Amino acid sequence: MPEKNLRTIRSVLVVPQDREAFDVGLKAVLDEVRVSLDLGALNAFVHRWWISACDSVRDPEGRRRMHARAEQVLAGEPVSPGRP
Repeated sequence: MPEKNLRTIRSVLVVPQDREAFDVGLKAVLDEVRVSLDLGALNAFVHRWWISACDSVRDPEGRRRMHARAEQVLAGEPVSPGRP
């Protein structure tokens, strides 16, 4: 399991969509923390992304399939039944 810190979490995200979402989310949560001075939002962000990082380490191909399938669904394309 990866360490629960921002640098390590980002480094193990193997799918570009995950890294992009992480970067956008981190900027947003840091902006929120600057205004609210409440680190709870940052702690929640780290925890949520740590879970994704663990999944990325455990099953990188599964993460790739998940994003590919999500892109098909968002594009309105038919998706084949089977393991999601």
